[in-house]
Amino acid sequence: MKSITPGLNSSMNLAIFTSEEKEIIRSLGKEWYITNAGGRLTIGNRSYYKYFLMKPTSAYQELFNIEREIVVVFSDYENFEPRSLDAFDSAINVNNELRIERACGILISRDRKIETKITRLLKSDPEHQAIVPFTYEELSNKYDSFFIQNRFKEHFYSRDLFAFNSALKKDLYFFGRTDLIYSIINRHKSNENSGLFGLRKTGKTSLVYGIQRAIKNSEGISIFLDCQSPNFHAKKWNKALYLLIAEIKSQNNLEILLKNESEYSEENAASAFEKDLIKLHKKLKNKNILLIFDEIEHITPEISLSQHWKNGRDFVLFWQTLRSLFQKYNNLFSYLIVGTNPKCVETPFINGVDNPIYMQIPHEYIQPFDVPQTKDMIRRIGSIMGLNFDEGIYSKLHEDFGGHPFLMRNVCSVINTLAPKERPVRIDKTMYERGKLQFNQKDGSSYIDMILSILKEHYNDEFEMLKFLAIGDYEQFKEFAQISPEYTNHLIGYNILDQNSDSYFFKIESVKQRLAEMNKFKKINLTNSEKLAEISERRNIIEPKLRLIIRTVLRSNLDENNAKQKVLDIMGTPRSTKYYSYSLKDIFNANKSEIYFEDLRKVISKEWQYFENIFGKDKSAFNTHMEAINKYRADTHAKEIEKGDMEYFRVCAGKIEAYIEDFL
Repeated sequence: MKSITPGLNSSMNLAIFTSEEKEIIRSLGKEWYITNAGGRLTIGNRSYYKYFLMKPTSAYQELFNIEREIVVVFSDYENFEPRSLDAFDSAINVNNELRIERACGILISRDRKIETKITRLLKSDPEHQAIVPFTYEELSNKYDSFFIQNRFKEHFYSRDLFAFNSALKKDLYFFGRTDLIYSIINRHKSNENSGLFGLRKTGKTSLVYGIQRAIKNSEGISIFLDCQSPNFHAKKWNKALYLLIAEIKSQNNLEILLKNESEYSEENAASAFEKDLIKLHKKLKNKNILLIFDEIEHITPEISLSQHWKNGRDFVLFWQTLRSLFQKYNNLFSYLIVGTNPKCVETPFINGVDNPIYMQIPHEYIQPFDVPQTKDMIRRIGSIMGLNFDEGIYSKLHEDFGGHPFLMRNVCSVINTLAPKERPVRIDKTMYERGKLQFNQKDGSSYIDMILSILKEHYNDEFEMLKFLAIGDYEQFKEFAQISPEYTNHLIGYNILDQNSDSYFFKIESVKQRLAEMNKFKKINLTNSEKLAEISERRNIIEPKLRLIIRTVLRSNLDENNAKQKVLDIMGTPRSTKYYSYSLKDIFNANKSEIYFEDLRKVISKEWQYFENIFGKDKSAFNTHMEAINKYRADTHAKEIEKGDMEYFRVCAGKIEAYIEDFL
């Protein structure tokens, strides 16, 4: 980093500032280099601000990894208003954007509660740049050399910028996908359509926002349609066309007279849509409109929740209309379809009719980050938070989580909670491994389940393939692969799997581990030792959970003594005598008393009125399942477990496990 000396640029003219503001600027010049007097800003025709630019000296460069000039805004109002923050964007826009540090800004306000208000406001907008607030009074009085630094630390290091779980609507923390954005925009400008696919949390919607920002910056037109909204997919195809027209008008704030919704009957919708679209196109100065259909699954045949899209011909009629107009007119519109799976463009026939967009839309999958992109994202965000990652961490993070930005950011969010509060701090391999372990144990499973849930819900064959591969059942995996090569193509496209010759393997190790853990009791062709280990493990997991359920249920329906007596009656002598003085909790504590698996079955069976809503109402079936689990556990030391017996054990154990999971 280039060394910067504190001071004021000798050519600066401070005439626009009050005497108090000039003193504040000169005082800041003892720690920063004041480069530019900036100027006046008008926000909303009624709010006026002044600003200047200053560069960080070496101490600030090292502490906060900022090198470029920072915008400092004076807000000469007694009460802070959120619109004051718009002044930072205005200042950036009137300067060379490349010279301005967009990650942070300084606000100097007359509002004495400005720090509390800024903190509260930015909590509701985690994507906003860091704003370091001061009052006029604070900077007009004498302060020591650490006052400014400490205020920066409070407002830089207190925010967890890794913990974004929603789509990024701004470009400040958007990384790694700029080339893809401009590739799609260039296709649109060439009057070509596009498709973009990827699993949940791969950044599809963030990409869409990025595309819309870039088109807006070039004064183009884009329209966003959320197919997931019932407001869209609940409508028939003709009313969906009307909604599309309404959105073009609304999203561009156009005043224009168009056809009424009643004129969009099934007989006339295509004609009405064409006439309205041409009128809108002229109103928009004949600019080519990009129609973005997000969450395309929700209007895809066989998948949509709405029956007319799922089993009817609405999809065909809707896309016949759009494709016909696309071919008839040049530079009227193009469309981008966004979703999880390209089924809608890979299916040749829909209910016996040609699919109008079959093989008509070039599509691609969202690629994972490579190591340089991973480094750029993690280093940049981490440095703002005072986390300095060792160089080797970037490749390790990429390897462990397959370049998946959502997973990598959330691992780093966990690391942030574990790291010392005194910043900046070095994140070495040991700290990384601690964070990864805690992530996998706490949140990792739920995040991976969220990512894979779309496959489980709508593309179950592909989900089953992943399960088989994760538990090492390669024969079952290959059977699915032979049914449809598209399955493996999709899984590779999602960047979950990769292929080397005839072998397939997971690219995201954490996904493999999660699926293997979820399905470890579904592997077939087990050795006898594997069968014995599974029977023992599952019974040992079930037993303490049953103890907890029985104690909880009995205690909620009976007083302590009655509940305890019912259990002692089941145990019989001499154990009932031995444990008579024990509390109910201690009786169910395996470290303090001998209570057997069969005791648990008997207690539940005898007091069935308290447990029937938990265990399926069929008392006989419950007893059968419990007896089987106990029988095979007892037999494990004595004989070979036959295939049929193992399958029966799995059925019985699965039933009890499901009841327990639902209750707990």
